[in-house]
Amino acid sequence: MITSSSNPKIKQIRSLQSSSRKRSEAGLFVIEGVRLTEEALDAGWEINLVLYTDGLSDRGMHLVKQFTQSGRQVFQVSAHVLQAASDTHTPQGILATVSLQELPIPDPPDFSLVLDGLRDPGNLGTILRTASAAGVQAVFLTQGSVDPFSPKVLRSAMGAQFNLPIFTSSWEKLTNLISSSGSAVFLADSSGGLVYTEADFTRPLVLILGSEAEGAGDSARTIKSQRVHIPMPGGRESLNVAVSGGVLMFEVIRQRKQTT
Repeated sequence: MITSSSNPKIKQIRSLQSSSRKRSEAGLFVIEGVRLTEEALDAGWEINLVLYTDGLSDRGMHLVKQFTQSGRQVFQVSAHVLQAASDTHTPQGILATVSLQELPIPDPPDFSLVLDGLRDPGNLGTILRTASAAGVQAVFLTQGSVDPFSPKVLRSAMGAQFNLPIFTSSWEKLTNLISSSGSAVFLADSSGGLVYTEADFTRPLVLILGSEAEGAGDSARTIKSQRVHIPMPGGRESLNVAVSGGVLMFEVIRQRKQTT
């Protein structure tokens, strides 16, 4: 049982919680709670270290038993130690470190999402959760975006990362990838363009969503694309990026369902 928050394992977990660079260097990230741990296990991700506290639910203890039997590092910890390791004010009784991995992309994908400069963890997590539900086959984030494996994004996405290929890349690589894919490119733009319901989303496509404050940047606008917008009769200038992304992604589903 670990009873000291100065334990090296606890110190490493704290560094993984707070630093994208540390996560990248170690090839690890941290998940918390029974549901996320179940999602990671069911999706076949490599779980390395598990911490749990006394009083964990029966469902959680079933996970602990599975991890113990499969030879993972499993440690019971005191409540104050889990609090020290946790990114939340109210830890959920179980925490684990997971190996980062890249999921394969269908070749070629027919529905990809590019997120340009998203910095709000809640927005990114919501978009990833929606993208997973909408059948998006790959998500690409531009450099400078929030880390998709940061604690707040993981909680907001509700485990979408475990089944959705997600990559962070430079615009140079993204431009080459998009150009070679042969997919139609649509750029969400609150300032104008085609009304989104009039766009042809039935063909293979890449949908670009810009940042919360500024929209798509100059690099995104250099790619040959068709601008689309969501009419707002209420007079607002723009929608939250996660909301507009959800509207557009499910319009893709609606159109494709009509053609089947």
